[in-house]
Amino acid sequence: MSNYLEVLSSGEIEVQGRLVDASNATLFVTVSTESANLSAIYKPLSGERPLWDFTEGTLGLRERAAYLVSELGGFHLVPITIWREGPFGFGSVQMWIDIDEGIDMATYYRQRSPQLRSAALFDAIVNNTDRKIGHLLPTSDGALYLCDHGVTFHEEDKLRTVLWQWAGEELSPEERKQIQSLITSLDSKDAQELSSLLSAVEIAALKIRCLRLLTEGTFPVPNPEWPAIPWPPF
Repeated sequence: MSNYLEVLSSGEIEVQGRLVDASNATLFVTVSTESANLSAIYKPLSGERPLWDFTEGTLGLRERAAYLVSELGGFHLVPITIWREGPFGFGSVQMWIDIDEGIDMATYYRQRSPQLRSAALFDAIVNNTDRKIGHLLPTSDGALYLCDHGVTFHEEDKLRTVLWQWAGEELSPEERKQIQSLITSLDSKDAQELSSLLSAVEIAALKIRCLRLLTEGTFPVPNPEWPAIPWPPF
């Protein structure tokens, strides 16, 4: 993984194409050094479309923040994501994940697997307002990765997801321990970068969400004042 991080951070970015279904500029690229090359997704800041409820120019920063929280919390669900300069200016660069094309996503996301449960808990922590089916990246070796975290970490409760299988269910002792460990990590030097990616209010809200999960001891339920499922769901 450290080698992947080095390649994504310092390699030369060459654009291969564009994902035309994405609402913001989303470019498929290769990132190359003398010794290796990786496929990745590059989302330049210059290609972001402003949103009414998120500060303009912050979506790529939230992609990086989601990766950091995934690592700090021991989820390891978000592919390596960095913030760096590319052919069209600064933006997020995320390692490409080859998914298992044989999986029927229309049924996969409904399962009650440990991987999806972990994803649901992670989304509750980062306050993901757009967890669609297409953002789930299952691989042939049974792993699961998650992409598209540009609309996360809002200070208001905006959780909107297709993963409501565990709504209201009790957190396991392992999950409670994981959340507590994340709270500790958020106050460590390892989390210092978050202050350059999120506002102070958003970081405070992140900690409050973690504490609320521990206090309530259950997975969140849909907010009656906010749509529970993104549209379209895929």
